[in-house]
Amino acid sequence: MLKLQKMHQQIGRAVLSGVLVLAIGLLACFTGAHSALATGVYQMPGYVDDSVWVIDDAKQITRVTEGKLTKQLREVAEATGDAVRFVIIHRLDYGETPQSFADQLFEKWFSTPEAQADNAVIVLDDVTNDAGIHVGPGMDERLTADIATSLVEETMKVPLLQGNQYSKSLLDAADRLTAVLSGEPDPGPPVLETAVNVEGTFATAEETEANRFNSTTVVIVLLVLATIIPMATWWWYQSMGG
Repeated sequence: MLKLQKMHQQIGRAVLSGVLVLAIGLLACFTGAHSALATGVYQMPGYVDDSVWVIDDAKQITRVTEGKLTKQLREVAEATGDAVRFVIIHRLDYGETPQSFADQLFEKWFSTPEAQADNAVIVLDDVTNDAGIHVGPGMDERLTADIATSLVEETMKVPLLQGNQYSKSLLDAADRLTAVLSGEPDPGPPVLETAVNVEGTFATAEETEANRFNSTTVVIVLLVLATIIPMATWWWYQSMGG
């Protein structure tokens, strides 16, 4: 009888230890996956130079497109002195928007008034297909607030509404920027000719928020399990007289 009781104790310990290890493993996996999905400003390079014009963190454009954009943006900067960088990200940190991300990234890359004057940053989030833009004070006479808003809300948005055409979205924006910064008449935004089901094209803000809430809930549950299971193991062991 005593031998059987000891065997039950050993089996119980093994089972509870296995559950604990599984819970901790799941916690690590969910926490790591949740962190990997979000992009923060701290994950961006600390600075940019004349070799960096496009950062495609979301892997949404081809190398050919990236090469075209890099060449065009570099040539505009050399001809006008106005430098614009594109950044494409996948999923923002909680509470961030493409505009707040663009504002923070601009401050990170261009920390002095002299550096900020003739630089601009455009950020596109491929989860919501929204974009934000921060324009330096030395460019705002040509790239006015109205044009900047139209650029991210119309020029870049139309190709995205017509089938998530990220390459076309950025190339169209670069063409319009080239005209405006070169002193040519603003060509304006493209015309959205056909009706588009916006809800079916990309995730809404509510859906994105719900996904974040679900991930957070799973993490909290796993944390609770990781706390309760060791306590239950100790109680069971004490009750068995171990």
